[in-house]
Amino acid sequence: MTAGPKPEFIDLPKSRVPVMSRVDVLVVGGGSAGLSAAVAAARNGAEVLLIERFSYIGGLATGGLIILLLTMDDGAGHQAVGGICQEIVDRMDARNAVYYPPRNQWNDLDPKLVEHYAQWGLVWGSPSPQGHRVRYSVAFDAHEFVYAADHMLKDAGVRVLYQTWACEPVVENGTIKAIVIQNKAGRQAIAAKVVIDATGDGDIFAAADEPYELERVHPWLWFEMSNVDPAAVPGRGLFFHTPGGGRVLVPWGGEARGNRKIDATDPAEVSNALTDCRDMVINEAARLRSSVPGFENATVSLMADQLGITESRRLQGDYVMIREDLDRQFDDVIARTGHWTKYDCVYNIPYRSLLPRSLDNLLVAGRCISVDHRVHHATKEIPPCMATGEAAGTAAALAVKSGLNVKQLDVPVLQRQLRAQGAILD
Repeated sequence: MTAGPKPEFIDLPKSRVPVMSRVDVLVVGGGSAGLSAAVAAARNGAEVLLIERFSYIGGLATGGLIILLLTMDDGAGHQAVGGICQEIVDRMDARNAVYYPPRNQWNDLDPKLVEHYAQWGLVWGSPSPQGHRVRYSVAFDAHEFVYAADHMLKDAGVRVLYQTWACEPVVENGTIKAIVIQNKAGRQAIAAKVVIDATGDGDIFAAADEPYELERVHPWLWFEMSNVDPAAVPGRGLFFHTPGGGRVLVPWGGEARGNRKIDATDPAEVSNALTDCRDMVINEAARLRSSVPGFENATVSLMADQLGITESRRLQGDYVMIREDLDRQFDDVIARTGHWTKYDCVYNIPYRSLLPRSLDNLLVAGRCISVDHRVHHATKEIPPCMATGEAAGTAAALAVKSGLNVKQLDVPVLQRQLRAQGAILD
């Protein structure tokens, strides 16, 4: 094996980084998990700062145009995710910005109902032995999610810094003392009693040398098209109704297909994928206009600015959930989720899956929690990400309040508080 070229290095001048803020809880990443973590921590009495690299809240739920909450039930007619996730649905519902089946239709086998909700992207996967059923899944408008999230953060008293990158954790004796950040103001540091890694890619735990697994995935770019005849949507391809009318959602680049997987933590691979996926969107839109009735006058009205990457690093934490944990009960359960493509399928998520092995003041929330690749198919979705975010934020605030580190926290106290907030653990 031939050795590659030796890397070149430059020496940077010694520098001192100013501490721009000291807070109880620092949430890194403003996706759906980070939103829930920040709101939950602040509502439980913590001083919270949320940093986000883009200019808006929601992550893939908004900038990635993954505008489907899949799923909030267990595939058997029972709600599995509540709490802050249900609250943001209620807030958007009050503005007529969501679409979902009413409770009395959940688990219904009526083929006409199933087909109707499938046209909204709310029914997926293989049918149960009895056939497909209506699920409690929700379609929403991306800008309305951002609007609701902005007000939830503001009402809770969370400070938000947009266009800010977390560069590296400063670790001493198993504790993160500060996170170095970079933005237009330069390089600074934020000191926090508890840090929540809600970056999706596990940027903080990876930089702190916590063990993880890395998955290569196909990149996608979701998009919307306007001026589509509504009659074109039923049963004709991979495109769905959206709230508000006049537009359709085309997920996963429609029927276009990428032919290679990428490492979503490699900037060069991500950059190339963005260019390739934008080409695929334009080509797929042209195909739809030329070959699908109802799309003759359609135009691309909105293209996601984030790749639809739903897996990269996964923490190898205090407990790694595996496929055999399906329906298993855990004494330290802090969230639960159904499976968006399977029926009668529930994963109860233990608190230990939010905890890294070595650090005593870091919690992990969202799609990079400690699970294997198979369980990840369920836990990566927006509702369970919001559920683990709410659990992490609540745990962080309780740890600060009690003077304990996150590994010492009394889990039954955490569980009681989560239930009081509307989270579903049972």
